[in-house]
Amino acid sequence: MADPVRVRRLSDQEGQTLLRITRRGTGSPIRLQRAMVVLASAGGNTVPAIARLVQADEDTIRQVIHRFNEMRMASLDPRWAGGRPRLISPDDEQFVITTANTRPESLGRPFTRWSVRKLADYLTWQAARPILIGRERLRLLLIKHGITFQRTKTWKESNDPDREAKLARIEYVSSRFPQRVFAFDEFGPLVIRPQAGAGWAPKGHPRRLPANYHKLHGVRQFHGCYSVGDDQLWGVVRRRKGAANTLAALKSIRRTRPDGAPIYVILDNLSAHKGKQIRAWAARNKVELCFTPTYASWANPIEAQFGPLRTFVIAGSDHPHHPAMTRHLHNYLRWRNANARHPDVLAAQRRERARIRSERQRRWGQPATRAA
Repeated sequence: MADPVRVRRLSDQEGQTLLRITRRGTGSPIRLQRAMVVLASAGGNTVPAIARLVQADEDTIRQVIHRFNEMRMASLDPRWAGGRPRLISPDDEQFVITTANTRPESLGRPFTRWSVRKLADYLTWQAARPILIGRERLRLLLIKHGITFQRTKTWKESNDPDREAKLARIEYVSSRFPQRVFAFDEFGPLVIRPQAGAGWAPKGHPRRLPANYHKLHGVRQFHGCYSVGDDQLWGVVRRRKGAANTLAALKSIRRTRPDGAPIYVILDNLSAHKGKQIRAWAARNKVELCFTPTYASWANPIEAQFGPLRTFVIAGSDHPHHPAMTRHLHNYLRWRNANARHPDVLAAQRRERARIRSERQRRWGQPATRAA
């Protein structure tokens, strides 16, 4: 039996970039969907579960995963074909990109950074390999290779000494015991204010949201639980994070498997997730807590499930108070779980659709049928 298709182990930068794309939900819809697929696969979700999450075909999901394993983050961007033949060779392109990624000071220029004009001038007049290129062509070439003008920033690298061991354990239990693997995390903060979003509307007449000057309702946290094997998501809205609320969520997970067999819960390293009381309860009830490495919450399978939650429940909303938001949230969860159909049912539906298409083609191909 062939191994299931799964994305390779992500680096910390890749995981955090994917989280940022799915959490913001802005930009190219193709890039967002592909990022969600990769993040879900990295969290241990199976191909059928990911196909239901993003409403795509399973073969498409496998193709996205294979492309990411080969091309890394570049595979998220759509590739458009067409246009006249290139006048700059691939070797010239690589030289331009290498130069753009090199600090000007090391190349004898008194700058701390390039501008498009300065870079084009340097490429034209440098003696080693002159390249005549216009500013607009250079700008498009940089964009093609993912080079954009960005501000410097700090980056959180995982300094967890047990990073590889934790990721290996999560991958092991997710692949060997998917029906007994669960994920837990908090989703928030949930704030009562008009939330910007997107939706269908007449051209030039988008939906309007009122301005909000008074924030009197405080914040809430959604404590979410996710069954990897059953593809079911549930949770409860709390006023704050805390060990007592975490323990209550873990008990709700334990109740879904009352046979007493061991279960595995993937969660991050928040202090409210690993107190002495929680560890003691987990040991008594055969619950193994599989913690993600520090700054690597992308390894939690529930993270991919929070993307649609933010897109279809929070974005574009204007709830009057927290009880109304909670009702809307639970209504969505009930709809989502009811439509999280078993892979065998989806396969049967695909076969039926293929049979109908084949029957139509056969009938349309007969002259008597067309004449009728």
